[in-house]
Amino acid sequence: MATLAAAARPRYAVPVRWLHWLGFILVALAYLFIELKGYVPKGTPLREALKQYHFWAGLGVLLLLLPRVWARARHGTPPITPTPAGWMELLGRLTHLALYLFLLVQPLLGLVVLQLDGGSVNFPGGLALPSFLAAPNHELAHDFEEIHETLGEIFYWVIGLHIAAALWHHFVSRDDTLKRML
Repeated sequence: MATLAAAARPRYAVPVRWLHWLGFILVALAYLFIELKGYVPKGTPLREALKQYHFWAGLGVLLLLLPRVWARARHGTPPITPTPAGWMELLGRLTHLALYLFLLVQPLLGLVVLQLDGGSVNFPGGLALPSFLAAPNHELAHDFEEIHETLGEIFYWVIGLHIAAALWHHFVSRDDTLKRML
């Protein structure tokens, strides 16, 4: 009987769940690659590879955003059972809005920094992402890089809040918030 009750619980649609977890993996990889880069000596092939992997993961995050928003809009959000307090729902919506803005702004800032610095996202086989900026501007690249890095540090906390809230809902509130995404 418990199995039937669990199966009847509303969950996010399969595409929404898959895109969520794929996005999680790409964001985690982007953070991992850029953090590892800091431990590798400048000018080494490994450091350059880690930077490119960071760029690929960030580009993947950006490319997944539109399908993710579309899937979420198409399939909707299942209700939380039992219904949380209004302030908790509001905080959840604000956190999700911040996360979605981050998924848009952070990769775009990364591309701007890279292209202002005269670089590009290179793919195997000699393919490269075309530049959409007229000319490099290293000074401006540095300014945008500071913003990109600061947002990245802020979002460690926002992502942590998102994870902590999911765990709190599961273990303390004992509602189905986390189960909806599993």
